[in-house]
Amino acid sequence: MTFAQILGHERQKDILRRAVAANRLAHAYLFEGAEGIGKRLMALALVRAVFCLEGSGCGNCSACRKVDHHNHPDLHLLEAEGASIKIEQIRGIQKELSYRPLEAPKKVCLIDGAEKMNPAAGNALLKTLEEPTGAALLILLTPRPEGVLGTIRSRCQRLPFARLPREQLKNVLLARLGVDETQGHILAALSEGSFKKALGKDRELYLDRRREVLKSLTALSSGSIVPLFELAQELAEDKERLPEILEIFQAFYRDLLLFRHGRPESELVNVDLLEKIHRIGARETVPSLLRKLDAVAAGRRQLDRNVNRQLAMEVLLMRLAA
Repeated sequence: MTFAQILGHERQKDILRRAVAANRLAHAYLFEGAEGIGKRLMALALVRAVFCLEGSGCGNCSACRKVDHHNHPDLHLLEAEGASIKIEQIRGIQKELSYRPLEAPKKVCLIDGAEKMNPAAGNALLKTLEEPTGAALLILLTPRPEGVLGTIRSRCQRLPFARLPREQLKNVLLARLGVDETQGHILAALSEGSFKKALGKDRELYLDRRREVLKSLTALSSGSIVPLFELAQELAEDKERLPEILEIFQAFYRDLLLFRHGRPESELVNVDLLEKIHRIGARETVPSLLRKLDAVAAGRRQLDRNVNRQLAMEVLLMRLAA
């Protein structure tokens, strides 16, 4: 994929294009921004521009095709093995980068999920960053720059990526997926500018299961202990999608809060649930909604700390049903 084919991020494209044209690329970049918004596509477009036999990232030459298929001998992709990136992986990359390029002007290492480097791996990478060779280029990608060692961040040129505007993403989804206006609005809003979420495994959750989950949630009351525990167990067992389900809860209570403040319906996420929003919003108060939003935020923080999911969900649902 070329720079021109990537949606949005015009400032980032311009910076990288000018650096390639002037042969003034930094030895290391840190691309930072939310998951699925185009950081990896931009990194591979940069590699294409550097490796291209035509000097343009044409997509047709043998070098560009090898980059696209991830089998170029001078391109090394590094991701976590299990939960983390380990020191052995970094040492392997250091060895590769010490050799001269085989075909391209540079050897490039793309580290996807740089925040997953364990302390030993991060400290090992520092040596390469502190003593760069002219024939090596490191591109680190992360959705959480605060999770990357400060000494690594300071030795990279940082390039922040913003989420794609909701309306822009919606128009692309309408064209690519053939969904209707309402579905496009919901997908764009819940995916928060992330193509990965909107086009990937979360699409069914956002369009179909979302309605079922919110129906179960809004049916709870402080006296419905058994249904509450059953829903908590169901949520806890859906480990892979639980963070996204909590995002759905958060968006729903945000919609109720906007309704209470008289905001237009176009600002809501769940535009297909307006009757439910009107009905439930009429019996909620602004303080109660703020408390529930705080409860969802606390539940998300607990998941990040790897606490007991079942217990965390029970506590969350008790607070939401109150």
